[in-house]
Amino acid sequence: MTRRRSRRRPLGLILAILLAGPIALVALTAGPADAHTTEDPYLYLFVTETTVDGRMELSVADLERVLGRSLGSDDQAIKGELDRSAAEIQAYAGQHLEIGAAGAKWIVAFGDIELFRERDDLAFAVIPYVAEVPNGQVPVTLDVRFDPFFDDIGGRDGLLLITGGWTAGAYDRDAEALVTFTDDRAAQTIGLGDRTQWQNFSSSITLGIDHIRTGPDHIMFVIALLLPSVLIFAHGWKPMPGFGGALWRVLKIATFFTLAHSITFTLAGMGWLPLPPAKVVESVIALSIAAAALHNLRPVLPNREWALSFVFGLFHGMGFASLVADLEVSRTSQLISLLGRNVGIEIGQVVVILVAFPSLFLLRRTSWYRPILTIGSTVLAVLSVTWMIERVFEVDLGTDRIVDSLVSLPQGYAVAAALTAVALGVRYLEDRRGELQPVHRP
Repeated sequence: MTRRRSRRRPLGLILAILLAGPIALVALTAGPADAHTTEDPYLYLFVTETTVDGRMELSVADLERVLGRSLGSDDQAIKGELDRSAAEIQAYAGQHLEIGAAGAKWIVAFGDIELFRERDDLAFAVIPYVAEVPNGQVPVTLDVRFDPFFDDIGGRDGLLLITGGWTAGAYDRDAEALVTFTDDRAAQTIGLGDRTQWQNFSSSITLGIDHIRTGPDHIMFVIALLLPSVLIFAHGWKPMPGFGGALWRVLKIATFFTLAHSITFTLAGMGWLPLPPAKVVESVIALSIAAAALHNLRPVLPNREWALSFVFGLFHGMGFASLVADLEVSRTSQLISLLGRNVGIEIGQVVVILVAFPSLFLLRRTSWYRPILTIGSTVLAVLSVTWMIERVFEVDLGTDRIVDSLVSLPQGYAVAAALTAVALGVRYLEDRRGELQPVHRP
């Protein structure tokens, strides 16, 4: 027993250092939350009784990909290229934005392009526009299509912020709505009336679900925690005795992860908790996957994986925050959006658990599970450390492409379905041969 504790202590020390380093780094580098933490396109729409205008914000990096050329390395060079390419960029914007009503498309005119620098690695081309409102009267509902980069770059969504609208038949300049545009919802009819906050909530749910769907780092962390969830540590990993016990372990892990990321997610989203630079948060998230994976190989908190999920869930909450943290919306709209996105994140997380859990439970008593736990955790650790190196030093080692091909939805569904089919076959064969491992009964 003494030898076992002494062998685990080095890993415990390593994990403690891994935890302390990022926490200190976050504390030292904390600053105001960013308005944009992703390259997703934004559309601002300002409504009065008679006018509709606003601005479109498109990532410079995404524009470079669709235009097929570099727009420069420093702000002065980028601004010069934006000016020279203004007609081409305005034409692209016009191809991917439609505003109208009652089936009619309005004429949209674009203005001079400005450059907005969010942070060192993220800049946006800001394109103002004015929509020509027929008869000079804005209707109660608008038809909007917004889909820049959707066909060209995977994982892009659009966020529309509407300011102004109609409430109880009267124009209300303080009315707000947030609407999410995705591949399958690129064109929507948007009410400017009493249901704007419901639109905000439902659209934010979509944002939360999509953050999980297109966020393989969060999926990988949940999977790393799920791998030992059907086991119990008693002088080594042993199969859990029943479905209920295994499910309870999963629920505890998911619940504490939810509690943790909800705390920082809400505090950061409301601007009450300063967010560190996105690179720091993303690096810590990658580190959390490595820590969870190493814990599977040499447990530091055996049978208390919920505690690990809580600690790193705090950092994942920072990663979830900020899509609307600094947008020009009221605290009420921010709270509704945060609540909606949290609900969406939980829905996405539950889907991941439901997809992954059956194959894990079926395999837990077979001879396959220990190799799967070992190899899977090792692969997760290596990928996440490589991911962290990429994010810290801003280099591309190809990790995103590998992970996206296996983990991101909907590819993940196919992988999970194949694993479940294999698990059924393996479980059936070993059961017939009498080779299933005995469960651990405390």
